[in-house]
Amino acid sequence: MEFNEKIKAELEGKIKDLEKLIAEKGIGAKQLRKARRTQRNVNLAVIVGSLITVAGITLWAVSGSSNKD
Repeated sequence: MEFNEKIKAELEGKIKDLEKLIAEKGIGAKQLRKARRTQRNVNLAVIVGSLITVAGITLWAVSGSSNKD
């Protein structure tokens, strides 16, 4: 059993290496890099926008409670 597991782990490693090579040098690799970069930028924009919104709501809530006093 240990021999089969060792072969399986080695084959999985070789497949992962092949997939990485295809992703780096294969057809559409340039577009894939652009898509990853775009997705990263969109994620950052969503996070920053959310933080600004939360900060704005917090400031609005704090200033609204101090006006009633």
